[in-house]
Amino acid sequence: ALKAALSLQLKETMKEQKLTQAEIARRMGTSRAVLQRLLNPNNTSVTLHTLDRVAQVLGRKLHIYFE
Repeated sequence: ALKAALSLQLKETMKEQKLTQAEIARRMGTSRAVLQRLLNPNNTSVTLHTLDRVAQVLGRKLHIYFE
């Protein structure tokens, strides 16, 4: 459920900023395959480093906390 919510947020932000997967991957310095895994709600293997890089590319901050 968390990964699905994250994937949805990323896709919505990409759409708002009119950025393609190829452009984001280029800015992240990675492949489209890595970005596609990040955007896939069923693929839960994602690193904090990748999340931080995509947040930077999208001009967002990554916040992780426990409540």
